[in-house]
Amino acid sequence: MAKKQNKTENVKIGIIGGSGVYNIEGIKDIKEVKIKTPFGDPSDIIVIGTFEGKKVAFLPRHGRGHRIMPTEVNYRANIYAMKSLGVEHLISISACGSLKEELKPREFVIPDQLFDRTRQRRSTFFGNGLVAHIEFAHPYCDNLRKLTADCLKEVGATVHYDGTYVCIEGPQFSTKAESQVNRKLDFSIVGMTALPEAKLAREAEMCYTTVAAITDYDVWKEGEEVTSEMVIGNLNANVNNVKNMLRKLIPRIPETERKCKCSTTLKYAVFTSKDKANKKTLKNLDLLLGKYIK
Repeated sequence: MAKKQNKTENVKIGIIGGSGVYNIEGIKDIKEVKIKTPFGDPSDIIVIGTFEGKKVAFLPRHGRGHRIMPTEVNYRANIYAMKSLGVEHLISISACGSLKEELKPREFVIPDQLFDRTRQRRSTFFGNGLVAHIEFAHPYCDNLRKLTADCLKEVGATVHYDGTYVCIEGPQFSTKAESQVNRKLDFSIVGMTALPEAKLAREAEMCYTTVAAITDYDVWKEGEEVTSEMVIGNLNANVNNVKNMLRKLIPRIPETERKCKCSTTLKYAVFTSKDKANKKTLKNLDLLLGKYIK
């Protein structure tokens, strides 16, 4: 039975598993934690344990059994729950389609940019009487990106460093017209889950990276249009590389105080004066803002 959240967990490393990654073998001293947030319930119970000598928190984005569509994922609850555990470094695993010939199925991309084509998702913790504008020119943490790419290479995976992930609403795959337009805009990969996850992780002052596992060529390449069978087959082939990569990555994530901008995103981001801010919203976001607004 899952336990209620222990506020002294202090787990610095979080992993959000995408399609095909519903658990991480090798986690020891496991306990399951059910966390309530002001934004509702996360996708599932969070598994906390020791992995390669470090404490980690794991959450399957689509829930166990893959029962939650990309649009239905409660991204705010997921990120808030990770933040409440103390997570500072968040690794996101995401299946995606390739928009370039040289980015082949069963290879990986560590993107450095995002383009948002979603339409139905809440993309901020703010609102309801409290306004904040964060910097998001560079949506990923370069330190965590480089470390992740290095570890993928070490386990024998083919890795492409940099590239733009265009996030679509789904759950349908792209039309040919959409795919061709995305190619003309020089996007690298297409997926359904990096946003608003990355925006919320930045608002929560986390170092965040996406490990994009290529499963197909979307629908632009004649004769190799994406099918569900193709996605599942290539997805399963990618899973072992992901799990082997995590075994190398987790021990290398530094426990020292972070120096990157990710850790102080909200310092000057809040525009609303405290005396005019909605008190309930302030209370709900104390986890994020407590160190700045006394």
